[in-house]
Amino acid sequence: MNINDTFGITSYTASEDRYNNMKYRRCGKSGLLLPMISLGLWHNFGHTDDFNNARNLLRTAFDHGITHFDLANNYGPPYGAAEDNFGRIFQKDFKPYRDELIISTKAGWDMWPGPYGNYGSRKYLVASLDQSLQRMGLDYVDIFYHHRPDPDTPLEETMGALHHIVQQGKVLYVGISQYSAEDTARAYDILHKMGTPMLIHQPRYSMFDRWVEDGLLDVLEQKGVGSIAFSPLEQGILTNKYLGGIPEDSRAARDARYLKADHITPELLGKVEKLNQIATSRGQSLAQMALAWVLRDEKVTTVLVGVSKTQQLLDNIQALENVAFSANELQQIEEILT
Repeated sequence: MNINDTFGITSYTASEDRYNNMKYRRCGKSGLLLPMISLGLWHNFGHTDDFNNARNLLRTAFDHGITHFDLANNYGPPYGAAEDNFGRIFQKDFKPYRDELIISTKAGWDMWPGPYGNYGSRKYLVASLDQSLQRMGLDYVDIFYHHRPDPDTPLEETMGALHHIVQQGKVLYVGISQYSAEDTARAYDILHKMGTPMLIHQPRYSMFDRWVEDGLLDVLEQKGVGSIAFSPLEQGILTNKYLGGIPEDSRAARDARYLKADHITPELLGKVEKLNQIATSRGQSLAQMALAWVLRDEKVTTVLVGVSKTQQLLDNIQALENVAFSANELQQIEEILT
């Protein structure tokens, strides 16, 4: 990371009116409120990124009422870098505001070599959390997720590990990510019997990825579990960024691990253009409408955005000014998407 934090950036005092405009939703049936826009550190917080830019992104978010910062053990690059850099920023800027923050991390994907650095064993999850806390310089995290289902580890062991770390006081709430509706219901029941509530599920959800509508959202509502949608802008496709080609500074050009240029087809861009026309008629950018569309259903507690510029974050926050859709708008969008 470009470590240039010794100059050019002043000490931080949070804005006094940071809670004036942000909107919050209750996370399932819990006592916890989350901002309807949350900031993800999946990208732009690694050692290849600019430290001051990362610092300004977090400051801008908190100054506008975004209290939830979402990480994972392997966010970077390299693995662990996002937590390490967040920890340094936390110590410099956010330590006085710890009780106003919801900080989450996860484990479930590959993190270190050998048989104990991946998936969902008790060994891996407990060790990974300890490493995450050390990197971030925290005594606890507010939310800890199992990052993906593990087909080979009994669900009782994985959920038992989540229960254990809550009992240790290292985690306040637990959640899961990318679990199917059926496995979510099973995981909820296992945790419930142990006396640990499942707070939240983090699924991928956008206009172009709607698998959660085939039962998962219904299970979450029935169980009283909140949800936080990641990739609501489909890695930037649901913006006007790619309508004129692939910009040099775009994710498709810089990091093809998650968005390949050949995925951006003429057919896809045709749909994006039509959606953009509806957004314009609503007085929104396409990105704002795409976020509002995910939030149209109150079973979605919050959307997780990743940004590389503070202006992108401010634009995303403006989506909350209009998350209501007319029946005609919803029908037009459905015709484009199907």
